[in-house]
Amino acid sequence: MKPSTFRLLPMPFHSLLLFTIWLLLNNSLSAGHLLLATILAIIIPWGVNSMTTDRPRIQKPMLAISYLFLVLRDILSANFTVALLVIGPVKKLNPGFIAVPLDITSELGITLLASTVSLTPGTVSADISEDQKWLYIHALHLESSEALIAEIKSRYEAPLKEIFGC
Repeated sequence: MKPSTFRLLPMPFHSLLLFTIWLLLNNSLSAGHLLLATILAIIIPWGVNSMTTDRPRIQKPMLAISYLFLVLRDILSANFTVALLVIGPVKKLNPGFIAVPLDITSELGITLLASTVSLTPGTVSADISEDQKWLYIHALHLESSEALIAEIKSRYEAPLKEIFGC
């Protein structure tokens, strides 16, 4: 570790969290537990600090909140749509796989996109290509693969790219 990057608490929030959780789990404020909580709160973040990666920061927090409400609304409406599909005749279902080309580059953004697709009833993220250029999705009822790809890219991927600036 370079002397210029040395910090007693490289991850202050995590240190505080470790300290607090240790004391809560032991239900004690004795000197021994306070000392051990302090040592753990310093040593553990030092040990894992080199394992952390740079995460993209939220560039547009209001858009992130709007995105959250959009996803919640889509989850609710998709639940009703899937329920009607499942209750109806099975022959009407047309399941299928699609490959969505990804423009988003951050691992967090890809993970959030895949999670959003999986949280929305009727679609499940099945895999991501090794080069992280394609997201493979299974749809319970696939009328048009092009329409579903366009909807995922415009409704979910574009806002995520804007939120994280990637």
